[in-house]
Amino acid sequence: MSKKKLLLIGLLVALQCPLAAAQPAAGVSERMAAAQKDAALTASLQKTGRRVAGSVCANCHGEGGNSVLPDVPNLAGQNQAYLLEQIRSFSDGKRRNSFMEGIMKALTADEKVGIVLFFSSQEVVPKPYGNSAMVERGAQYFKKVCVACHGDAGRGNEQIARIAGQQLTYLRTTLHHFRDSVGVRTNPLMIKVAKAMTDDEIDAVTAYVSSMK
Repeated sequence: MSKKKLLLIGLLVALQCPLAAAQPAAGVSERMAAAQKDAALTASLQKTGRRVAGSVCANCHGEGGNSVLPDVPNLAGQNQAYLLEQIRSFSDGKRRNSFMEGIMKALTADEKVGIVLFFSSQEVVPKPYGNSAMVERGAQYFKKVCVACHGDAGRGNEQIARIAGQQLTYLRTTLHHFRDSVGVRTNPLMIKVAKAMTDDEIDAVTAYVSSMK
């Protein structure tokens, strides 16, 4: 049995939440809406999110959402609605990653909303890129192409991901997935943009974006 499968089994046992008993994803939107109207509920769910982040997510994403693995995304500072949509996508299989799909199916609605509230309130720690010429080329490309959706600061909006300060390797891999249409990510606009990018442009723009605060 692979290490990933063993880890997943261990996490599910630790959560004491079998897949068959997981709450339906539909409850996530309702719980988020309720939290947005109730400060006490928000605080309670954030505590739940902190607990889950520490016991489950920290192994890959870091306890505060700054990833410990280069090919795993930072979740700190990510937009709430975007994070929630990714949870839904993993839960129903629209976004493909067998490990993440299993984890999301094992979490309750409150745990899912809790990790969204917790991670979105954390501060991302960008990693400066050493090649200033590469960063400048990436900045020029970003200002011509990416700014229209992700904004001047790379922070997106409620429907579009924050990419500022994101993991370099993760960003690069994601753009290659979009460009090569491997089926892991499905976003028509990003696929169209990525298909027009050269390897050098991908390297440059990810160097710039990953170093943004």
